[in-house]
Amino acid sequence: MRSWLANAALAALVIGTPMVAAHATNFAILLGSAERPEADKVRDADRKPAEVMAFAGVKAGMKITEIAPGGGYYTRLLSAAVGDKGYIYAFSGRPSAAVTEWAKAHINTGQIVGKPVDKLAPEPVDMVWTTLNYHDFKNSKVGDSDAAALFNKAAFASLKPGGIYLVNDHEAAAGAGTSVTSTLHRIESAAVIKEVEAAGFKLEARSDLLKHAGDDHTQKVFEGGVRGKTDQFILKFRKPKGKR
Repeated sequence: MRSWLANAALAALVIGTPMVAAHATNFAILLGSAERPEADKVRDADRKPAEVMAFAGVKAGMKITEIAPGGGYYTRLLSAAVGDKGYIYAFSGRPSAAVTEWAKAHINTGQIVGKPVDKLAPEPVDMVWTTLNYHDFKNSKVGDSDAAALFNKAAFASLKPGGIYLVNDHEAAAGAGTSVTSTLHRIESAAVIKEVEAAGFKLEARSDLLKHAGDDHTQKVFEGGVRGKTDQFILKFRKPKGKR
């Protein structure tokens, strides 16, 4: 679980040095890059990153904010995908060692440390991206709001009109809503859709790429039998054009 309040005193930090990953239009090519840790490659079969990035609409030259990059699995892929004309802002409550290390050698990647109420980037971006984090945002309170509500609002404000907000997380049982975010670390997709659309977004598409019919939604996502094989939803929201 992430604590955003615990890191409230940290200032925004953007880092990067002059080397950019080569861009490839074929996402599958990026997966075999020698720059990627072997631990990332082992996870590819379950996470299907090439297909997920294609579904999201990631393109060369895009500017993307990734909320809560964790170990940098998608940070590294998105950085390579957007190329030297794009930029990745990795936003988190505390510095990520993995992102810091990547940014040292890739000038198109920067790390921003801040709170859910802060700007997610110093400029309007084309996409806001978060994977397997939304349920944790529900467990962190900032004043009278949870971090999820604040991030939805910040994502809307940070995106260009027509921009994309991509949310991927572990599915909960029908009717569970947000009741198991701190116990099973799951959230019902219907609850996410309701909250994100309340922030002004429109659901454009959803994908079953990471659907696992064998997951009955009753286990914690870290348990051996389901770890890496959870039933997951991928939701693609769009900020309406004409909205600022």
